[in-house]
Amino acid sequence: MAVAALLLSLPAYARQDASAAQPAAQASSGVYYEIFVRAFYDSNGDGIGDLNGVTQKLDYLKSLGVSAIWLMPINPSPSYHGYDITDYEGINPQYGTMQDFKRLLDEAHKRGIKVVMDMVINHTSDQHPWFKAALNPKDPHHDWYVWAKPNSDLKAISATGGPAWHRAPNGQYYVGVFTSAMPDLNYDNPAVRKEMIDVGKFWLREGVDGFRLDAAQHIYDDLRSDMDSPVALQKNVTWWTEYRHGLEAVNPHVWLVGEVARQNPDDLTPYMGPLNTVFNFPVATQLINSVKQERNLGIGKGLEYTYVAYRAHDRGEFDDAPFLSNHDQERVMSQLDDNMAHMRLAAALLLTLPGHPFIYYGEELGMQGTKPDEDIREPMRWYRNGHGAGVAQWKGWSTSDGPDISVQAEQADPDSLLNLYRTLIGWREQISALRDGVLHNVPVDDPHVLAYMLQDTQSRVLVIHNLSRDTRTVSLAADAHVTTVLKQSGQGAVLGAGKISLPPYATAILQ
Repeated sequence: MAVAALLLSLPAYARQDASAAQPAAQASSGVYYEIFVRAFYDSNGDGIGDLNGVTQKLDYLKSLGVSAIWLMPINPSPSYHGYDITDYEGINPQYGTMQDFKRLLDEAHKRGIKVVMDMVINHTSDQHPWFKAALNPKDPHHDWYVWAKPNSDLKAISATGGPAWHRAPNGQYYVGVFTSAMPDLNYDNPAVRKEMIDVGKFWLREGVDGFRLDAAQHIYDDLRSDMDSPVALQKNVTWWTEYRHGLEAVNPHVWLVGEVARQNPDDLTPYMGPLNTVFNFPVATQLINSVKQERNLGIGKGLEYTYVAYRAHDRGEFDDAPFLSNHDQERVMSQLDDNMAHMRLAAALLLTLPGHPFIYYGEELGMQGTKPDEDIREPMRWYRNGHGAGVAQWKGWSTSDGPDISVQAEQADPDSLLNLYRTLIGWREQISALRDGVLHNVPVDDPHVLAYMLQDTQSRVLVIHNLSRDTRTVSLAADAHVTTVLKQSGQGAVLGAGKISLPPYATAILQ
């Protein structure tokens, strides 16, 4: 089927001539950038990245074009990663002080960059004062956690695949979905729900713009037997609805993105009511696989279905949160076997999707990293030789990345991956449909081509990706009204005689 076939069958509103693509009144890319503070930039020479280091690198982030940053946990914690918190209203002293955090907020906001905090409220640390108090069955905090009952199956498997029950020093057993160091909170207790809403309100009053909600599906989804339970799902959604309403009392525009690590889009849509969006794990898998296989594995069709479902559940404003990888997954470049052509294509796929794409720090450089987790959270590569002011030294590098995989090297190379990311993010600032458009899949006979149309009130564009190592030619219908190659990755796209010819691994935006 030629590309034009779907253009002819689109709803009338989607076929109307759109005005020329123009920047929005307040141009924004909508791109979010995930930062592991410990690994990003060390401002005081102690080897550990810190909040002042993030502040010092805001101009780098601004030059990249991102609209917001997501900070992995910055609260006090006994672990290097911070996902077991001991004080929900404090700052990890290794990262700085509350004054440092307020300075970061102020400086980010001056640059038009929003700040989203990681909110880890499914569980606390087993070192949290609440849990220590809860070891006394007579203490009010005892009921803040989930304790075994006489009929509990102490050999049950958790929703994440490990033991669900762990023995406490008092001899009782408690639920810890992730590890014994992370006891789950009891959200059937109104005191817990109130406390966690108060925690969110506290940070909103400090000026935070929103939260990334860790383990959002596991509030009530504790055991493997709960994973497909409609009761657990409904209780999760009810809780997050209560949470949003509580936070809106402080900031009516609070932005919430949930981690719901499911591969079926239908498992994500129920969360689109209380939350602004959830991370699109299904499309992350599909993007990587399509790039590796150099074939269209139904991305456009799947996204069109997903977005319709999202809009049926959401709060009236469409958001999606596509990504390629994050702090729990092997880095994109490693998943793509260090193939730079594939990496560039993956970036183009991600950054031409509507919503709020997320970039994991160092992804824009092509940093590699494979499990264990510490090795995918390594220091940001600022300099060719790996040394210099600000380089975090919380651990050494485990990969074979050379001097070319660094900000210093890639800044100077106009054809670098870093500058490609800047270019692609810049497209989103200039063409509002790339951020906000309704997506319509455009079927193409060639399995190595992906095409979709994006349209909003300001612009309408046809996005075409050549997923293969060979030049591909795609036919356009006579009344497709495509007149211009508005943007292209690299050079060599040729539009004429009702066809578009794309070089290997190229992306073109047609108007």
